[in-house]
Amino acid sequence: MTIKFYVGTNCGLCEDAKIQIEFFKESYDHEIKIDTINIEEDDSLLEKYMLRIPVVEYDGQVLQEGNIDFITLTEAYNQLK
Repeated sequence: MTIKFYVGTNCGLCEDAKIQIEFFKESYDHEIKIDTINIEEDDSLLEKYMLRIPVVEYDGQVLQEGNIDFITLTEAYNQLK
């Protein structure tokens, strides 16, 4: 499974989110790949996510955005499974 992780440059919330995503990955037996995407490298992504980053997305659904935490991320993922 692959999770898209939208981030920006010099984003403190994004750095905090990376830690939460690592906890999330470690809590599952199956492999979880994180595809980190810097929105500043694509104008359409910058327009879409500029005020929302960090954003965690799985299978086209936003699991969480802004302040990412392990519990909310896990609950959102489990609802989609």
